[in-house]
Amino acid sequence: MDNAVRHGVPPGGVSRMTKAIVIYHTQFGNTEIVAKALASGLGAQGIEVECMPLDDVPVDALSNYDFLAVGGPTHGFGMSRPMKAFLQRLASIDLRGKKAFAFDTKFPSRFAGSAAKGIEKRLQRLGLTVVKPAVSAFITGGQGPLREGMAATFQQIGLELDLA
Repeated sequence: MDNAVRHGVPPGGVSRMTKAIVIYHTQFGNTEIVAKALASGLGAQGIEVECMPLDDVPVDALSNYDFLAVGGPTHGFGMSRPMKAFLQRLASIDLRGKKAFAFDTKFPSRFAGSAAKGIEKRLQRLGLTVVKPAVSAFITGGQGPLREGMAATFQQIGLELDLA
């Protein structure tokens, strides 16, 4: 948990939920940028949020969160192997009734596939309620960087997610 980025409730703000977590897998750093922007938006609306790479996530503690945002890069038209393994580990805990959002980073092509759509389906199968359909952040090349404005877009999504 040392790599976790925490965003607290702003002064005078009232959290509408107790805890949110943004979990990401990244290979070239693009998905990490998107995840941190999303967490920043959530924090700005008064939600207590943590943001961390999936390798640092204490899976057994996820039941303590009310909202999970999960994202990773699109590899081979879908989720990366580490993301698939992480989501499989989630079956060992009860997440029914929690809220969720899935995101990914990918090249802007209709033939690229989507990790986010696969993540979203797995989260739904685990009993989580998706609060917004999966969203992709586009990269400009195979390793990035992110297309201009993507971080701001995800910060805005974090501001607008209704988690009440």
